[in-house]
Amino acid sequence: MVSVTWGGLAVWTAFLLGSRAVERANDPVYTRNALDAAKALQSWYDNSAGLWTTTGWWNSANCHSSLADWATLDSAGAKSISIADTFANTFTKAQVTPVKVQKRVSSNGLITSACRLSTGRNSHDLQARGFPGFLNEFYDDEGWWALAWIRSWDVTHDPRYLSMAKSIFEDMRNGTDSICGGGIWWSKDRKYKNAIANELYLSVAASLANRVPDRKDLYVDIARREWSWFKSTGMINERNLINDGLVIHADGSCANNGLNTWSYNQGVVLGGLVELSRATGDTSYLDEATEIGKAALGLLSDSQGIIRESGGCEPNCGGDGSQFKGVFMRNLHYLHAVAPQDAFRSAILKNADSIWASNRNGNNQLGISWAGPVEAGGGPNASTHSSAMDVLVGAMAVVS
Repeated sequence: MVSVTWGGLAVWTAFLLGSRAVERANDPVYTRNALDAAKALQSWYDNSAGLWTTTGWWNSANCHSSLADWATLDSAGAKSISIADTFANTFTKAQVTPVKVQKRVSSNGLITSACRLSTGRNSHDLQARGFPGFLNEFYDDEGWWALAWIRSWDVTHDPRYLSMAKSIFEDMRNGTDSICGGGIWWSKDRKYKNAIANELYLSVAASLANRVPDRKDLYVDIARREWSWFKSTGMINERNLINDGLVIHADGSCANNGLNTWSYNQGVVLGGLVELSRATGDTSYLDEATEIGKAALGLLSDSQGIIRESGGCEPNCGGDGSQFKGVFMRNLHYLHAVAPQDAFRSAILKNADSIWASNRNGNNQLGISWAGPVEAGGGPNASTHSSAMDVLVGAMAVVS
């Protein structure tokens, strides 16, 4: 059983800082590297759109979360490049910028998105529209943006951001029903129930429970029921790995579809369980998360300890798959902060060192292959870079 004591919201910074186990590069080196990476990420930021170019709608939410996590650890660095202004600008402009998003699921469960910004606010492309309130046709997209605004609130305590996260979650609640015994659909056409949408639903509910005292009981109840349902579906296989989703049989029964164990499916659940443990004081959730985290490291680590995407797509994982590994590592560092494991810390630091040494160009831009070369897969872009930046931020946290 993992032992942990939670305090109030002030614990959040300590929660991100992790624990020291072995000596590696010193703290200032990781801090400087992460600052340089944050500056490089902002080279893709389109101020007029409030989004990051070269990547998609949901990826921009992850760029935002990467910067928020970093800002929590380095407030001086964040101030030096006006990250609070970026948050405010994205809040105002991204939800009214005309965007066209299309998604499909491949035969192995890889979701691929096509996202295109309109050429201008007066575009005649009627298919391109804004997403007011950060709502669209995909519940997973909504979950990513809800988490981004929760992280932004952690940094700034701007009430607009927490209100937005609450509003997004209310729309997500509309995506739940009794098919497969519960859970949330992936999209509003209600054809697929998958792991990532449900992990995001869990994580947002549990995160709100820790930040909205007057509705804590409601959010805790939702998160508990969601996790109980998730475990009952069979999506967590016999190896403690999470397959992509569920198949719905003709008789209405549902089962693990056996599709790929993508890294982000092993990641978001970790952060959700950390938040649920914090909200309830029940450390058994950390035990469950630790088992998934250990299994995922075994799956994703190559012989040198470098994380590579499951399924063999790397370096050509598309615009969505290029984001996945960073999501896993981000949530692994959340877990390590409260349930430390030498294996977790070692993986984060080893990959951070490899990224900076072998997967970086002259502009400090980072690619998809954390062992290098930086040009692998045609990158870098804002997706590959923000994914790798998650590891650098994790290294800042766990080395302290």
